[in-house]
Amino acid sequence: MAYDIGELLKKGGRIHFVGIGGSGMFPIVQILHSLGHEISGSDVSEGSIVGYERAMGIDVCIGHKAENVDGASMLVVTAALFADNPEVARANELGIPVIPRAEMFGYITTLYDNAMCVSGTHGKTTTTCMLTSILLKAGKDPSALIGGKLPLIDGYGRVGQSSNFVCEACEFKDTFLELSPSYSIILNIDDDHLDYFGTIENSMKSFRRFADNASRAVVANRDDENTVTALSGFTGNLVWFGEGENADYRISDAVAYDRAFFRFRLSHHGEDLGEFRLKVPGRQNVFNAAAAIAASCEIGISADSCREGLESFRGAGRRFEILGEFRGATVADDYGHHPTELSVTLDAALAMGYDRVIAVFQPFTFSRTKLLLNDFAKALSKADVVVMTAIMGSREINTYGISTQDLADLIPGSVWFETFEEVRDHVLSIARPGDLVLTMGCGDVYKCAHMILDKGNE
Repeated sequence: MAYDIGELLKKGGRIHFVGIGGSGMFPIVQILHSLGHEISGSDVSEGSIVGYERAMGIDVCIGHKAENVDGASMLVVTAALFADNPEVARANELGIPVIPRAEMFGYITTLYDNAMCVSGTHGKTTTTCMLTSILLKAGKDPSALIGGKLPLIDGYGRVGQSSNFVCEACEFKDTFLELSPSYSIILNIDDDHLDYFGTIENSMKSFRRFADNASRAVVANRDDENTVTALSGFTGNLVWFGEGENADYRISDAVAYDRAFFRFRLSHHGEDLGEFRLKVPGRQNVFNAAAAIAASCEIGISADSCREGLESFRGAGRRFEILGEFRGATVADDYGHHPTELSVTLDAALAMGYDRVIAVFQPFTFSRTKLLLNDFAKALSKADVVVMTAIMGSREINTYGISTQDLADLIPGSVWFETFEEVRDHVLSIARPGDLVLTMGCGDVYKCAHMILDKGNE
Protein backbone atom coordinates (compact mmCIF):
# COMPACT_ATOMS: atom_id res chain seq x y z
CA MET A 1 0.00 0.00 0.00
CA ALA A 2 1.27 3.47 -0.87
CA TYR A 3 1.16 6.08 1.89
CA ASP A 4 1.38 9.86 1.90
CA ILE A 5 4.45 10.12 4.14
CA GLY A 6 4.05 13.85 4.64
CA GLU A 7 0.54 13.42 5.99
CA LEU A 8 1.63 10.56 8.24
CA LEU A 9 4.40 12.69 9.72
CA LYS A 10 1.99 15.57 10.35
CA LYS A 11 -0.10 13.30 12.57
CA GLY A 12 2.87 12.81 14.90
CA GLY A 13 3.49 9.72 16.98
CA ARG A 14 6.50 7.46 17.34
CA ILE A 15 8.45 6.38 14.25
CA HIS A 16 10.03 2.94 14.73
CA PHE A 17 13.07 2.06 12.61
CA VAL A 18 13.70 -1.63 11.96
CA GLY A 19 17.43 -1.92 11.29
CA ILE A 20 18.16 1.40 12.98
CA GLY A 21 21.88 0.64 13.34
CA GLY A 22 22.59 0.70 9.61
CA SER A 23 24.72 3.45 8.07
CA GLY A 24 21.95 4.17 5.57
CA MET A 25 19.29 4.49 8.25
CA PHE A 26 21.20 6.65 10.70
CA PRO A 27 21.18 9.92 8.71
CA ILE A 28 17.41 9.64 8.23
CA VAL A 29 17.10 9.09 11.98
CA GLN A 30 19.25 12.17 12.60
CA ILE A 31 17.23 14.37 10.27
CA LEU A 32 13.81 13.29 11.55
CA HIS A 33 15.01 13.49 15.17
CA SER A 34 16.27 17.03 14.55
CA LEU A 35 12.85 17.93 13.15
CA GLY A 36 11.28 16.92 16.46
CA HIS A 37 9.88 13.47 15.70
CA GLU A 38 9.80 10.79 18.40
CA ILE A 39 11.91 7.81 17.31
CA SER A 40 12.63 4.29 18.47
CA GLY A 41 14.31 1.38 16.75
CA SER A 42 15.74 -2.10 16.77
CA ASP A 43 18.69 -3.95 15.28
CA VAL A 44 20.28 -7.36 15.47
CA SER A 45 23.47 -6.29 17.24
CA GLU A 46 25.23 -3.49 19.06
CA GLY A 47 27.51 -1.15 17.13
CA SER A 48 28.91 2.36 17.01
CA ILE A 49 25.81 3.77 15.29
CA VAL A 50 23.51 2.30 17.93
CA GLY A 51 25.72 3.97 20.51
CA TYR A 52 25.35 7.35 18.79
CA GLU A 53 21.58 6.93 18.63
CA ARG A 54 21.29 6.07 22.30
CA ALA A 55 23.37 9.15 23.10
CA MET A 56 20.69 11.15 21.24
CA GLY A 57 18.10 9.78 23.66
CA ILE A 58 16.64 7.25 21.23
CA ASP A 59 15.38 3.93 22.62
CA VAL A 60 17.09 1.12 20.67
CA CYS A 61 16.32 -2.56 21.30
CA ILE A 62 18.69 -5.34 20.30
CA GLY A 63 16.74 -8.09 18.58
CA HIS A 64 13.65 -7.84 16.40
CA LYS A 65 10.60 -8.56 18.56
CA ALA A 66 6.93 -8.06 17.82
CA GLU A 67 6.34 -6.07 21.02
CA ASN A 68 8.84 -3.39 19.91
CA VAL A 69 6.21 -2.14 17.47
CA ASP A 70 3.35 -1.65 19.92
CA GLY A 71 2.36 2.01 20.12
CA ALA A 72 4.28 3.11 17.02
CA SER A 73 2.62 5.31 14.42
CA MET A 74 4.70 3.93 11.54
CA LEU A 75 7.62 1.63 10.75
CA VAL A 76 10.59 2.50 8.56
CA VAL A 77 12.28 -0.67 7.35
CA THR A 78 15.64 -1.43 5.74
CA ALA A 79 15.90 -3.40 2.51
CA ALA A 80 18.11 -5.96 4.26
CA LEU A 81 15.20 -7.47 6.23
CA PHE A 82 13.98 -11.00 5.73
CA ALA A 83 10.33 -11.32 4.73
CA ASP A 84 9.29 -12.98 8.01
CA ASN A 85 10.58 -10.22 10.29
CA PRO A 86 8.38 -10.28 13.44
CA GLU A 87 8.18 -6.50 13.76
CA VAL A 88 6.90 -6.08 10.22
CA ALA A 89 4.44 -8.92 10.75
CA ARG A 90 3.17 -7.25 13.94
CA ALA A 91 2.79 -3.87 12.20
CA ASN A 92 0.79 -5.49 9.42
CA GLU A 93 -1.39 -7.20 12.02
CA LEU A 94 -2.08 -3.87 13.77
CA GLY A 95 -2.50 -1.86 10.57
CA ILE A 96 0.55 0.29 11.29
CA PRO A 97 1.98 1.80 8.06
CA VAL A 98 5.23 0.14 6.94
CA ILE A 99 7.47 2.53 4.96
CA PRO A 100 10.55 1.25 3.10
CA ARG A 101 13.66 3.26 3.87
CA ALA A 102 13.95 4.22 0.19
CA GLU A 103 10.52 5.86 0.24
CA MET A 104 11.26 7.81 3.43
CA PHE A 105 14.57 8.89 1.93
CA GLY A 106 12.79 9.97 -1.23
CA TYR A 107 10.31 12.02 0.77
CA ILE A 108 13.16 13.84 2.53
CA THR A 109 14.62 14.94 -0.82
CA THR A 110 11.32 16.66 -1.67
CA LEU A 111 11.79 18.99 1.31
CA TYR A 112 14.72 20.76 -0.38
CA ASP A 113 14.79 22.95 -3.50
CA ASN A 114 18.37 21.96 -4.34
CA ALA A 115 18.92 18.22 -3.84
CA MET A 116 22.35 17.04 -5.02
CA CYS A 117 22.25 13.24 -5.23
CA VAL A 118 25.54 11.35 -5.69
CA SER A 119 25.34 7.96 -7.41
CA GLY A 120 27.85 5.43 -8.73
CA THR A 121 29.03 1.92 -8.00
CA HIS A 122 32.17 3.28 -6.32
CA GLY A 123 33.00 6.49 -4.48
CA LYS A 124 29.56 7.66 -3.36
CA THR A 125 30.40 8.20 0.29
CA THR A 126 33.71 9.94 -0.34
CA THR A 127 32.24 12.24 -3.00
CA THR A 128 29.20 13.05 -0.87
CA CYS A 129 31.55 13.94 1.99
CA MET A 130 33.69 16.10 -0.31
CA LEU A 131 30.61 17.90 -1.65
CA THR A 132 29.23 18.44 1.86
CA SER A 133 32.60 19.80 3.02
CA ILE A 134 32.72 22.24 0.11
CA LEU A 135 29.19 23.51 0.72
CA LEU A 136 29.87 23.90 4.44
CA LYS A 137 33.08 25.86 3.87
CA ALA A 138 31.28 28.00 1.27
CA GLY A 139 28.62 28.97 3.83
CA LYS A 140 25.79 27.12 2.06
CA ASP A 141 24.66 25.38 5.28
CA PRO A 142 23.52 22.13 3.62
CA SER A 143 21.55 19.31 5.06
CA ALA A 144 23.24 16.00 4.34
CA LEU A 145 22.59 12.27 4.34
CA ILE A 146 25.81 10.28 4.10
CA GLY A 147 26.54 6.55 4.24
CA GLY A 148 29.72 7.11 6.24
CA LYS A 149 30.76 9.33 9.11
CA LEU A 150 32.13 12.74 8.13
CA PRO A 151 34.41 14.06 10.91
CA LEU A 152 33.71 17.67 9.91
CA ILE A 153 30.10 17.28 11.08
CA ASP A 154 30.83 14.42 13.53
CA GLY A 155 28.03 12.38 12.05
CA TYR A 156 26.36 10.65 9.13
CA GLY A 157 23.99 13.52 8.43
CA ARG A 158 23.07 17.02 9.45
CA VAL A 159 20.15 19.42 9.27
CA GLY A 160 20.98 22.80 7.78
CA GLN A 161 18.79 25.87 7.45
CA SER A 162 19.18 26.27 3.69
CA SER A 163 17.46 24.69 0.68
CA ASN A 164 20.62 22.68 -0.12
CA PHE A 165 20.62 18.93 0.44
CA VAL A 166 23.50 16.53 -0.32
CA CYS A 167 23.00 12.77 -0.27
CA GLU A 168 24.16 9.41 -1.50
CA ALA A 169 21.97 7.80 -4.12
CA CYS A 170 22.36 4.01 -4.01
CA GLU A 171 21.29 1.92 -6.98
CA PHE A 172 20.56 -1.27 -5.01
CA LYS A 173 16.97 -2.31 -5.69
CA ASP A 174 16.57 0.99 -7.57
CA THR A 175 16.54 2.95 -4.32
CA PHE A 176 17.81 6.05 -6.09
CA LEU A 177 14.74 6.12 -8.31
CA GLU A 178 12.68 7.11 -5.25
CA LEU A 179 14.65 10.38 -4.98
CA SER A 180 13.80 13.77 -6.42
CA PRO A 181 17.23 15.07 -7.51
CA SER A 182 17.93 18.57 -8.71
CA TYR A 183 21.38 17.32 -9.72
CA SER A 184 22.02 13.66 -10.51
CA ILE A 185 25.73 12.96 -10.12
CA ILE A 186 27.03 9.73 -11.71
CA LEU A 187 30.57 8.69 -10.79
CA ASN A 188 30.74 5.32 -12.56
CA ILE A 189 28.70 2.21 -13.36
CA ASP A 190 30.18 -1.21 -12.62
CA ASP A 191 28.93 -4.80 -12.34
CA ASP A 192 27.54 -4.82 -8.82
CA HIS A 193 24.20 -5.87 -7.31
CA LEU A 194 23.74 -8.33 -10.15
CA ASP A 195 21.60 -10.44 -7.79
CA TYR A 196 19.03 -7.68 -8.37
CA PHE A 197 19.83 -6.27 -11.82
CA GLY A 198 20.80 -9.53 -13.46
CA THR A 199 23.00 -7.79 -16.06
CA ILE A 200 25.13 -4.66 -16.24
CA GLU A 201 22.83 -3.47 -19.03
CA ASN A 202 19.86 -3.45 -16.66
CA SER A 203 21.92 -1.50 -14.14
CA MET A 204 22.78 1.05 -16.82
CA LYS A 205 19.08 1.46 -17.65
CA SER A 206 18.39 2.31 -14.02
CA PHE A 207 21.19 4.88 -13.94
CA ARG A 208 19.67 6.42 -17.07
CA ARG A 209 16.30 6.71 -15.32
CA PHE A 210 18.08 8.32 -12.38
CA ALA A 211 19.62 10.85 -14.80
CA ASP A 212 16.23 11.50 -16.40
CA ASN A 213 14.82 12.39 -12.98
CA ALA A 214 17.21 15.34 -12.52
CA SER A 215 15.35 18.65 -12.65
CA ARG A 216 18.42 20.82 -13.33
CA ALA A 217 21.47 18.89 -14.52
CA VAL A 218 23.36 15.62 -14.66
CA VAL A 219 27.04 15.71 -13.64
CA ALA A 220 28.75 12.59 -15.00
CA ASN A 221 32.10 10.89 -15.61
CA ARG A 222 33.09 11.24 -19.28
CA ASP A 223 35.89 8.70 -18.81
CA ASP A 224 33.62 5.88 -17.63
CA GLU A 225 32.49 3.86 -20.64
CA ASN A 226 29.33 2.47 -19.03
CA THR A 227 28.24 5.92 -17.90
CA VAL A 228 28.75 7.34 -21.39
CA THR A 229 26.72 4.49 -22.88
CA ALA A 230 23.94 4.88 -20.33
CA LEU A 231 23.63 8.60 -21.13
CA SER A 232 23.70 8.16 -24.90
CA GLY A 233 20.96 10.30 -26.42
CA PHE A 234 20.33 12.20 -23.18
CA THR A 235 18.91 15.61 -24.13
CA GLY A 236 18.89 17.33 -20.75
CA ASN A 237 21.54 19.55 -19.21
CA LEU A 238 24.60 17.28 -19.11
CA VAL A 239 27.87 18.35 -17.44
CA TRP A 240 30.85 16.04 -18.02
CA PHE A 241 34.00 15.74 -15.92
CA GLY A 242 37.07 13.68 -16.78
CA GLU A 243 40.52 13.73 -18.35
CA GLY A 244 39.42 13.65 -21.98
CA GLU A 245 39.12 16.67 -24.26
CA ASN A 246 35.32 16.38 -24.36
CA ALA A 247 34.94 16.98 -20.62
CA ASP A 248 33.37 20.27 -19.51
CA TYR A 249 35.45 20.09 -16.33
CA ARG A 250 38.76 18.66 -17.48
CA ILE A 251 41.31 17.01 -15.20
CA SER A 252 44.99 17.40 -16.05
CA ASP A 253 48.41 16.88 -14.44
CA ALA A 254 47.14 14.35 -11.91
CA VAL A 255 50.24 13.14 -10.09
CA ALA A 256 51.15 11.89 -6.63
CA TYR A 257 52.78 14.62 -4.57
CA ASP A 258 53.22 12.51 -1.43
CA ARG A 259 53.21 8.74 -1.93
CA ALA A 260 49.51 7.89 -2.53
CA PHE A 261 48.21 11.48 -2.19
CA PHE A 262 47.39 13.25 -5.47
CA ARG A 263 47.26 16.77 -6.82
CA PHE A 264 45.66 17.79 -10.10
CA ARG A 265 44.53 20.76 -12.12
CA LEU A 266 40.99 21.38 -13.31
CA SER A 267 39.72 23.61 -16.09
CA HIS A 268 36.21 24.56 -17.14
CA HIS A 269 35.74 25.04 -20.85
CA GLY A 270 39.40 26.02 -21.10
CA GLU A 271 39.42 28.33 -18.06
CA ASP A 272 42.01 27.17 -15.54
CA LEU A 273 40.47 26.68 -12.08
CA GLY A 274 43.86 26.01 -10.51
CA GLU A 275 45.49 23.17 -8.65
CA PHE A 276 43.77 21.00 -6.05
CA ARG A 277 45.58 18.85 -3.48
CA LEU A 278 43.82 15.94 -1.85
CA LYS A 279 44.23 14.84 1.74
CA VAL A 280 42.87 11.34 1.08
CA PRO A 281 44.94 8.64 -0.68
CA GLY A 282 44.30 7.03 -4.05
CA ARG A 283 44.11 8.22 -7.64
CA GLN A 284 40.40 7.36 -7.78
CA ASN A 285 39.78 10.32 -5.50
CA VAL A 286 40.90 12.71 -8.24
CA PHE A 287 37.69 11.81 -10.09
CA ASN A 288 35.60 11.94 -6.93
CA ALA A 289 36.95 15.41 -6.22
CA ALA A 290 36.37 16.55 -9.81
CA ALA A 291 32.74 15.48 -9.54
CA ALA A 292 32.31 17.41 -6.28
CA ILE A 293 33.99 20.50 -7.73
CA ALA A 294 31.93 20.38 -10.93
CA ALA A 295 28.65 20.07 -9.02
CA SER A 296 29.67 22.87 -6.65
CA CYS A 297 30.68 25.22 -9.45
CA GLU A 298 27.37 24.54 -11.19
CA ILE A 299 25.51 26.04 -8.22
CA GLY A 300 27.78 29.09 -8.12
CA ILE A 301 30.50 28.12 -5.65
CA SER A 302 33.93 29.48 -6.53
CA ALA A 303 36.96 27.33 -7.30
CA ASP A 304 38.71 28.85 -4.28
CA SER A 305 35.89 27.74 -1.99
CA CYS A 306 36.08 24.27 -3.52
CA ARG A 307 39.81 24.22 -2.77
CA GLU A 308 39.19 25.22 0.84
CA GLY A 309 36.48 22.59 1.24
CA LEU A 310 38.69 19.82 -0.13
CA GLU A 311 41.53 20.97 2.10
CA SER A 312 39.26 20.40 5.12
CA PHE A 313 38.36 16.87 4.03
CA ARG A 314 40.67 14.25 5.52
CA GLY A 315 38.51 11.21 4.86
CA ALA A 316 35.26 9.59 5.88
CA GLY A 317 34.65 6.91 8.45
CA ARG A 318 35.48 3.43 7.14
CA ARG A 319 37.12 4.86 4.00
CA PHE A 320 40.80 3.99 4.46
CA GLU A 321 40.37 5.17 8.04
CA ILE A 322 43.53 4.91 10.17
CA LEU A 323 42.42 3.51 13.53
CA GLY A 324 45.68 3.23 15.45
CA GLU A 325 48.83 1.21 16.01
CA PHE A 326 49.98 -1.85 17.96
CA ARG A 327 53.56 -2.96 18.41
CA GLY A 328 54.71 -0.77 15.51
CA ALA A 329 52.05 -1.97 13.05
CA THR A 330 49.30 0.32 11.74
CA VAL A 331 45.62 -0.69 11.58
CA ALA A 332 43.25 0.85 9.05
CA ASP A 333 39.70 0.02 7.99
CA ASP A 334 37.95 0.40 4.63
CA TYR A 335 34.39 -0.17 3.42
CA GLY A 336 35.44 -1.57 0.03
CA HIS A 337 33.52 -4.71 -0.87
CA HIS A 338 33.69 -4.91 -4.68
CA PRO A 339 36.80 -6.08 -6.58
CA THR A 340 37.30 -2.67 -8.19
CA GLU A 341 37.21 -0.98 -4.79
CA LEU A 342 39.58 -3.50 -3.26
CA SER A 343 42.00 -3.06 -6.14
CA VAL A 344 42.25 0.75 -5.92
CA THR A 345 42.39 0.67 -2.12
CA LEU A 346 45.22 -1.85 -2.13
CA ASP A 347 47.06 0.16 -4.82
CA ALA A 348 46.92 3.18 -2.53
CA ALA A 349 47.99 1.14 0.50
CA LEU A 350 50.95 -0.37 -1.35
CA ALA A 351 52.10 3.10 -2.41
CA MET A 352 52.19 4.42 1.15
CA GLY A 353 55.54 2.92 2.10
CA TYR A 354 54.57 0.21 4.58
CA ASP A 355 56.79 -2.86 4.75
CA ARG A 356 53.86 -5.18 4.12
CA VAL A 357 50.13 -4.81 3.55
CA ILE A 358 48.09 -7.44 5.40
CA ALA A 359 44.61 -7.46 3.88
CA VAL A 360 41.84 -8.75 6.16
CA PHE A 361 38.78 -9.21 3.97
CA GLN A 362 35.19 -10.10 4.84
CA PRO A 363 33.24 -11.22 1.73
CA PHE A 364 29.73 -9.74 1.72
CA THR A 365 26.76 -11.67 0.28
CA PHE A 366 26.96 -15.09 -1.30
CA SER A 367 25.77 -13.86 -4.70
CA ARG A 368 28.46 -11.20 -5.09
CA THR A 369 31.18 -13.60 -3.94
CA LYS A 370 30.04 -16.27 -6.41
CA LEU A 371 29.55 -13.96 -9.39
CA LEU A 372 32.82 -12.03 -8.94
CA LEU A 373 34.97 -14.78 -7.43
CA ASN A 374 37.88 -14.55 -9.90
CA ASP A 375 37.84 -10.74 -9.77
CA PHE A 376 38.01 -10.82 -5.99
CA ALA A 377 40.97 -13.20 -6.13
CA LYS A 378 42.82 -10.99 -8.61
CA ALA A 379 42.28 -7.83 -6.54
CA LEU A 380 43.18 -9.37 -3.18
CA SER A 381 46.32 -10.98 -4.58
CA LYS A 382 47.85 -7.50 -4.69
CA ALA A 383 48.28 -7.60 -0.91
CA ASP A 384 51.41 -9.10 0.63
CA VAL A 385 49.33 -11.22 3.02
CA VAL A 386 45.63 -12.12 2.72
CA VAL A 387 43.51 -13.16 5.70
CA MET A 388 39.77 -13.66 5.28
CA THR A 389 36.62 -14.29 7.29
CA ALA A 390 33.55 -16.36 6.56
CA ILE A 391 31.12 -14.79 4.09
CA MET A 392 28.61 -12.42 5.67
CA GLY A 393 25.36 -13.38 3.98
CA SER A 394 23.33 -10.40 5.21
CA ARG A 395 19.98 -10.51 3.41
CA GLU A 396 20.78 -13.76 1.57
CA ILE A 397 20.60 -17.50 2.18
CA ASN A 398 23.49 -19.51 0.75
CA THR A 399 21.82 -21.16 -2.20
CA TYR A 400 25.00 -20.63 -4.25
CA GLY A 401 27.14 -23.36 -2.70
CA ILE A 402 29.93 -20.82 -2.08
CA SER A 403 32.31 -20.36 0.84
CA THR A 404 35.44 -18.38 1.58
CA GLN A 405 37.43 -21.55 0.88
CA ASP A 406 36.57 -21.16 -2.82
CA LEU A 407 38.19 -17.73 -2.76
CA ALA A 408 41.16 -18.88 -0.68
CA ASP A 409 41.86 -21.64 -3.24
CA LEU A 410 42.54 -18.91 -5.83
CA ILE A 411 44.89 -16.80 -3.66
CA PRO A 412 48.21 -18.53 -2.92
CA GLY A 413 49.19 -18.34 0.74
CA SER A 414 45.87 -16.93 1.90
CA VAL A 415 44.06 -18.19 4.99
CA TRP A 416 40.56 -17.77 6.38
CA PHE A 417 38.79 -18.32 9.67
CA GLU A 418 35.21 -18.68 10.83
CA THR A 419 35.43 -16.24 13.76
CA PHE A 420 36.86 -12.77 14.32
CA GLU A 421 38.70 -14.09 17.38
CA GLU A 422 40.61 -16.51 15.16
CA VAL A 423 41.36 -13.77 12.63
CA ARG A 424 42.55 -11.47 15.41
CA ASP A 425 44.86 -14.06 16.92
CA HIS A 426 46.35 -14.98 13.53
CA VAL A 427 47.01 -11.36 12.57
CA LEU A 428 48.62 -10.67 15.93
CA SER A 429 50.87 -13.70 15.44
CA ILE A 430 52.17 -12.58 12.03
CA ALA A 431 52.16 -8.76 12.17
CA ARG A 432 55.52 -7.00 12.37
CA PRO A 433 56.57 -3.39 12.99
CA GLY A 434 56.12 -1.42 9.76
CA ASP A 435 53.13 -3.48 8.54
CA LEU A 436 49.73 -2.11 7.60
CA VAL A 437 46.80 -4.26 8.68
CA LEU A 438 43.87 -3.22 6.48
CA THR A 439 40.42 -4.61 7.20
CA MET A 440 38.06 -4.41 4.21
CA GLY A 441 34.37 -5.09 3.70
CA CYS A 442 30.97 -3.45 4.10
CA GLY A 443 29.77 -5.78 6.85
CA ASP A 444 31.03 -5.76 10.43
CA VAL A 445 34.71 -6.51 9.80
CA TYR A 446 35.53 -3.14 11.38
CA LYS A 447 34.88 -4.88 14.70
CA CYS A 448 37.78 -7.21 13.91
CA ALA A 449 40.05 -4.19 13.36
CA HIS A 450 39.24 -2.88 16.83
CA MET A 451 39.70 -6.34 18.32
CA ILE A 452 43.18 -6.50 16.80
CA LEU A 453 44.05 -3.07 18.19
CA ASP A 454 42.67 -3.78 21.65
CA LYS A 455 44.40 -7.14 22.05
CA GLY A 456 47.60 -5.91 20.43
CA ASN A 457 47.89 -3.07 22.94
CA GLU A 458 47.23 -5.08 26.07
